[in-house]
Amino acid sequence: MELWYTERHTRGAGITLRVKQTLFVGRSSCQSIEVLDTEDYGRVLLLDGLIMTTDRDEFLYHEMIAHPSLCVHPRPERVLVIGGGDGGTVREVLRHPDVKRVVLCEIDPMVVDVAKEFFPSLAGGLGGNDRVEVLFQDGIRYLRDRRGEWDVVIVDSTDPIGPAAGLFEKGFYCNCFDALRPDGILVAQSESPIYHLELQARMKGALVEAGFPHVCFYTGPVPSYPGGFWSWVVASRRYHPVRDLQPHRAERLEPGLRCYHRGLHAAAFALPAFMQQALERDDAGRTPPPLGKTSDRA
Repeated sequence: MELWYTERHTRGAGITLRVKQTLFVGRSSCQSIEVLDTEDYGRVLLLDGLIMTTDRDEFLYHEMIAHPSLCVHPRPERVLVIGGGDGGTVREVLRHPDVKRVVLCEIDPMVVDVAKEFFPSLAGGLGGNDRVEVLFQDGIRYLRDRRGEWDVVIVDSTDPIGPAAGLFEKGFYCNCFDALRPDGILVAQSESPIYHLELQARMKGALVEAGFPHVCFYTGPVPSYPGGFWSWVVASRRYHPVRDLQPHRAERLEPGLRCYHRGLHAAAFALPAFMQQALERDDAGRTPPPLGKTSDRA
């Protein structure tokens, strides 16, 4: 008897993985959590039935959410990660030797516990590292009390539904702006260009209204995510994410990385035409219609 996991992205499309074994099923106060061992993608972490990370392609997501901003800031000593309880983003941040303090603010302790047990290569930095502090708090509330504290804030959130919905709103971005140092950088995952162009246009508008002078999206492949094509956004108080790349910082990382490198950096910010057009709002604030249907995930 074969067991298959299917995540539906729209009414007519999704991803299907053959499951070798179900390793964990549980429910926290926030969400359901499952770990599957699959034939092609290895171990897969599901939150509320949706893929959050897989053994096979996690490096694509985690390297791209962390390094573009950390290789632009000339000296990122204090980094805040909101969400990201699997530990992959923290792992990548720790590759930068001049980072002195990393705080992971995760709302669900069970995600961290499950990651430590089933994804040790991701979660290795979440225990026993004197540069890392793990807080189990609502990231939105945590940022309200912080001003001028962080060099880089990384929002490694789930889809904009449920507890994560507030992480995509102007009020949160205003708090991020205030929590950053004068030359600080915010980076956030911004969903799939295939399904979420309208969301991305709203994110851009909210970030600009929050006061960020530089707001730039970039893209990369993540095969297990909707459309197989993902995006992130950098919002900076001072530095331009392409013009102000620090090449020596990227070069220092390259021997240990499987995706990000200095040549890829500028290329990732060169958006496909359909996405660029959707992000260029006219004076009335209207955006072109999204490409295809809206994903059922978000």
